[in-house]
Amino acid sequence: MDVYYVDGEFVDAADACIPVNDLAVLRGYGVFDFLRTYRGKPFHLEEHVERLENSARRIGLTLPWAAAEIIRIVHETLRRNRHEESGIRIVATGGASTDFLTPQGKPRLLVMVTPLAAPPDSWYSAGVKIITFHFDRLITDAKSINYLAATMALEEARRCQAVEAVYVDRENRVQEGTTSNLFLFRDGMLITPGKGILSGITRRVTLEIAETLFPIDIRDLNKEELMDAEEVFITGTSKGVVPVVKVDENVIGSGSPGPNTRRLMEAFRRYTERYADAH
Repeated sequence: MDVYYVDGEFVDAADACIPVNDLAVLRGYGVFDFLRTYRGKPFHLEEHVERLENSARRIGLTLPWAAAEIIRIVHETLRRNRHEESGIRIVATGGASTDFLTPQGKPRLLVMVTPLAAPPDSWYSAGVKIITFHFDRLITDAKSINYLAATMALEEARRCQAVEAVYVDRENRVQEGTTSNLFLFRDGMLITPGKGILSGITRRVTLEIAETLFPIDIRDLNKEELMDAEEVFITGTSKGVVPVVKVDENVIGSGSPGPNTRRLMEAFRRYTERYADAH
């Protein structure tokens, strides 16, 4: 059975719980971050903890734990679980509230380590379908536990036999997916949105890799440009680099993963291997 860290204690997953007066339960007030391991090594853990801290600042949640303490707890939780590869979820809740509304300055820290659920190989060999979902996100650079819009968008994606939904705002700008960042190729240029998004760690790594391979343009993208792209792909912690061959009912390029995307997929794979060896 998996072992979780819950508010100062390590407990079996079946026994993990928080009080019902926690603002995470009552108001969806809290932040989280998610990372995975490669060859058992946490991938860019420090950057994920830094993003957790930034998310907390953005919603006004004061974290009493230093980054080093959170990192230590993550490593200890990982040590207590034995999986070939793990998904690691770090959550800071709003804590108990006597009036069920106001934060009392006592957040809870949770760390959950579970077996990594890797996407099917067909996602990478044949590509995937995504849909567009019109919605304006609130505090886009905070990874809040309030995932109502994302849950609704993903349900719509499943109804459309797609694996992801990407947000389109009121100005027709394509931003990001519910659990991914978005990229496209046009005339050999790698293009990705830079505003109104949560900057993913996998996105940062992908851009770092791509710097030596392609010209890069970070700018606003409209929905029409997405539909007219030569190649499209998404990136995410558990996904890596995933080629997209259909957006809504629009076929992208030839309908197969494009050569530039394949090149980045292979470069990302090599990067993760080097990272695991170095750590």
